[in-house]
Amino acid sequence: MKLLLKKPIFPGISQDELVHQLVGKKKANDKLPTWFSNNHVVYPSKLSMEQTSSETAAMYKSTIVQGDNLIDLTGGFGVDSYLFSSKFKEVLHCELNSELSMVAKHNFDVLGANTIKTIATDGINYLNETEKTFDWVYIDPARRDGNKKKVFLLADYQPNVPKNLKLLFDKTENILIKTSPILDISSGIEELKFVKEVHIVAIKNEVKELLWVLRKDFEGEAIIKTINILPTSNQTFNFHPSSEKKAIAEFSKVQQFLFEPNASILKSGCFKIIGIEFGLKKLSKHTHLYTSEKLVEFPGRIFEVLDVFPFNKKQLKKLNFEKANITIRNFPITVKQLRKEFKIGDGGENYLFFTQDSEGNKIVIWNKKIKSSGINPD
Repeated sequence: MKLLLKKPIFPGISQDELVHQLVGKKKANDKLPTWFSNNHVVYPSKLSMEQTSSETAAMYKSTIVQGDNLIDLTGGFGVDSYLFSSKFKEVLHCELNSELSMVAKHNFDVLGANTIKTIATDGINYLNETEKTFDWVYIDPARRDGNKKKVFLLADYQPNVPKNLKLLFDKTENILIKTSPILDISSGIEELKFVKEVHIVAIKNEVKELLWVLRKDFEGEAIIKTINILPTSNQTFNFHPSSEKKAIAEFSKVQQFLFEPNASILKSGCFKIIGIEFGLKKLSKHTHLYTSEKLVEFPGRIFEVLDVFPFNKKQLKKLNFEKANITIRNFPITVKQLRKEFKIGDGGENYLFFTQDSEGNKIVIWNKKIKSSGINPD
């Protein structure tokens, strides 16, 4: 705001343009380190920066695809196209906004990505008009309507992917689609058809995007692939929805160790197989926490249980914690309400889980977190 109110500092550059670049550069510091480290990069609008993939997420996407050529139908700032270019001889970047297309081209040039061709056009229109075919089609449809309001149904995205599936498969055998992490997975599989894989991508235990791999005329069951990308390691777990439906979970009282699945697994709906696979038992049907007398590697957070007691004011006041990390699972009171009621600040080495056991009793589990071999997210 101070800069905006000052007179122009550099000839030919308005203060608005200058602030625009400073805001973009600041956002790129964590999100796009390759772009941040290059002083010749130009940044787009704030909305475009918010909507673009992070470099970490784009790098993961690049591990799914490979071939001779790929077309990015909704290229945007070009982060995905840039990472795809290491896997293809040619990447075609389509972007309807001519100014954003120009920014992307400039940045591809200064970053040395000379196998990417940019076209300022609507990607769907381009496919309709071209006779070219591609090894892969990538599309990241906009999740806002004409009034810039967020939309939540796949059919309301722009462009409408289910409506254009025939056109897409006329030009390729393989499609990769990025969608919002809140999209329902079973509905997406039903709408998109030919879904071979669904990737649930979390970064530092926050789900960032869903990736849908479609194969022309694919008739098998989609596999769900979960990944939680951490600074020093990745947590992965894959399963078929039919296996989850058939599985029968075992239940138990709280034992020596407590296991909390990472965010990508919780999003996947894999609540029975995950316990069976790692030899763990659930606390209850709707409490997605697991327990065991043994310490095992697990794609999530692991705790050693210090105590378990019924939820009541007397017991909690006995602990006399000034600080604690509080998590609720299948519990009717919010974290904010609990902190206010019992005057517990955030942080420290104590972890309290407020939940219910298999008999519906409200319980509190007091834990300390186990840090070993990079298996726990921060």
